[in-house]
Amino acid sequence: MIGESTAGVETARRALADLPESPAVWCSGLRKRYRRQTAVDGVSFTVDRGEVLGLLGPNGAGKTTVIKMLLGLVRPDAGDVLLLGRPARDPRARARVGYLPELFRYQPWLTAAEVMALHVRLAGVEVPDAERRECLATVGLADRAGDRVGGFSKGMQQRLGLAVALVARPELIVLDEPTSALDPLGRADVRDLLLSLKARRVAVLLNSHLIGEVERVCDRVVILDKGRVAASGTLAELLGQRELRLRLDGVSPEAEARLAAAGQLTRAGDAFTVALQDVDIVPDLVADLVGLGVRVHAVEPGRISLEERLLDILRAGSDRQ
Repeated sequence: MIGESTAGVETARRALADLPESPAVWCSGLRKRYRRQTAVDGVSFTVDRGEVLGLLGPNGAGKTTVIKMLLGLVRPDAGDVLLLGRPARDPRARARVGYLPELFRYQPWLTAAEVMALHVRLAGVEVPDAERRECLATVGLADRAGDRVGGFSKGMQQRLGLAVALVARPELIVLDEPTSALDPLGRADVRDLLLSLKARRVAVLLNSHLIGEVERVCDRVVILDKGRVAASGTLAELLGQRELRLRLDGVSPEAEARLAAAGQLTRAGDAFTVALQDVDIVPDLVADLVGLGVRVHAVEPGRISLEERLLDILRAGSDRQ
């Protein structure tokens, strides 16, 4: 269980004390059952300061349950959590965390400025009015501060939720589907916001079904499936080799051998795909092909997408069941 007296937490705190700066999130062996259903089973990961970590997985994978356990909103059956070097249930840690839940509702009779003031009071911090207005401006609501929330669209309410998560100057921000109600421009604004937070050494834990958004902003990814960590790592580690796609004519056996020497080769008519270990060899490879009499019609670098990798991991997990 999470608590000041938990042996695992104390051991972790002693280990983290030797580091120059503790991770923003440290969790180990998180487990949670609801009656006969295991929602989370042995989940462990960290989020470093100034890092954007993406939490991915299908519906029912346990992502939101993990987030709620990290924030002390759900008590785990087993496992330990530290937020900013302190146990997750410690108010001193939670006061430095901003949170945007997937499902939220603000009092419709309050204005946006009043919602901000309320959450500043709940956080127990002093935030000047000018800074609150600046926070609303950051999410594109500068001219709507005096409007009642009941008249806001879903996208505007999502922007207000982001402002609430940011207003108390958090060191860690947890965002559960932050762009679900936003249009493409709004999603681009959120991307810019996340990158600015990273530059300020604010840690971000991002749960999103929009894989393209995760691929653009996240430093690392944790993939959950059926309550367990199916894979984790940097995008480079998860996506692996780069590919080179070529459309060629007049490919002799010598030229095909040259392609095969550059990496694993697949061919479909005049289309060739080479899995490269080193992208720096591409200019020499093309020059050699031309020297062997090959007509080069197209050269296109490529890499497996995060969506393709995610599907591969989830399918592999299903096959093992």
